[in-house]
Amino acid sequence: MLQPVILAGGSGTRLWPLSRQLYPKQFLPLTGDKTMLELTVGRLAGLDCAPPIIVCNEDHRFIAAEQLRLANMAHNGIILEPCGRNTGPAICLAALLAREINPDSTLLILPADHHMGRPEAFTAAIGNASQAALDGALLTFGITPDHAASGYGYIKAQLKQNNATPQKISQFVEKPSKEVAQQYLDSGEYVWNSGIFMFGSNTFLQELQSLRPDIHSCCEKAWNGKTNDIDFLRPDPQAFEACPAESIDYAVMEKTDNAMVMPMDPQWNDLGSWSALLDLLPKNGDGNVQVGDVIGLNSTNNYIHAEHKLVGTLGVKDLVIVDTKDALLVAHKDDVEDVKQLVEILKKQQRSEYIHHREVYRPWGKYDSMDQGQRFQVKRITVKPKAKLSVQMHHHRAEHWVVVSGTAKVTIDNVEKLISENESAYIPIGAVHALENPGKIPIELIEIQSGSYLGEDDIVRFEDLYGRAKGFLAEVCSDNA
Repeated sequence: MLQPVILAGGSGTRLWPLSRQLYPKQFLPLTGDKTMLELTVGRLAGLDCAPPIIVCNEDHRFIAAEQLRLANMAHNGIILEPCGRNTGPAICLAALLAREINPDSTLLILPADHHMGRPEAFTAAIGNASQAALDGALLTFGITPDHAASGYGYIKAQLKQNNATPQKISQFVEKPSKEVAQQYLDSGEYVWNSGIFMFGSNTFLQELQSLRPDIHSCCEKAWNGKTNDIDFLRPDPQAFEACPAESIDYAVMEKTDNAMVMPMDPQWNDLGSWSALLDLLPKNGDGNVQVGDVIGLNSTNNYIHAEHKLVGTLGVKDLVIVDTKDALLVAHKDDVEDVKQLVEILKKQQRSEYIHHREVYRPWGKYDSMDQGQRFQVKRITVKPKAKLSVQMHHHRAEHWVVVSGTAKVTIDNVEKLISENESAYIPIGAVHALENPGKIPIELIEIQSGSYLGEDDIVRFEDLYGRAKGFLAEVCSDNA
């Protein structure tokens, strides 16, 4: 049985400001109405396979679970990496789970943030490669190049005329210069390294144990010490943190004698930059990609993303303009690879804009940080039907809740009451309180925090439906988490 594994980790730097550390590109609808994760799972519909295993960061667990739930997509478990250790250890954890589900499973490893314009070509390539995987090959999928890209790794293979079957790999090549990439393209002997793999779970684990016993040992120890939490599987954090960080390419594929590549041409794109979206998405008559409320005059060959307000352009060309509630990016399309350097500056300055958006999603709903000052902060909070925030208390701030729509069940020091539209509740400093939506429609309310200290580490949790009641808890986003 084919067992898909979707790698949904990511740091959220290359498509900033739309992508953030706590909301990276795999969870964004970049090419239409569906997110990249939803599109990746949906691509499995043409295959005879089990529900996918998802591997993601601890910080992204609720986003991943909620997107799968809303799309009515089943899964075989969501593995939470305690920390990033690259693709080798991540795939090892998934292989250990897959072996528990089905000892004879064949893994199909898929990054969650790739675009495929011809998914039928992807499905055909999986079918053409399946027997080789059953016979013990460790397969990677190579993309037939259509231009001399210097941003991809390359694979040299003994390519045949029709490329309809897996080929022996001659060499893995790091990202080349533009000139060398052109030579590769002209030779017809190279394909792009897509980061998509297929092999038996036991085959991979045996090869990893032979080639990198240190990675295998750490992952096995972490897996044996795992805990279950709702939909989530948590490997032992100390054991996993001790694991070397290594890609599957370096750890296994470049060392094994059983590596093969399956060429394919599914109109693949890893959406690694804003210029990639400019090249991919439909353009208007002036060559502009316009998302949202945009008016352009005498403007050509631009990518313009207007998320919450009108964006007008006059006489500009070759620009990337991305406007969000809390940040604006203006860049030349040839310089968008350097957006990572901009994010590094935000990190050094300890600015929140690289971590999260103004609007933050949570398992119970979302909140929008609308305004803040020296002794106050204002948020708009949305709570889904039947959802509940944690039972908590603050030492340094009071809160006012004003319900705009819906009916909220509010508990303050063990006293419960219902507050409806145009009604409010006051939570004094030190009061143990909770907010719940007992109804069938979402609650919209305005929260006003006031006090001498409004930091996110001023929280004590007592009860939580999502397994986060750990006493004092500092969170990067909000106590409304």
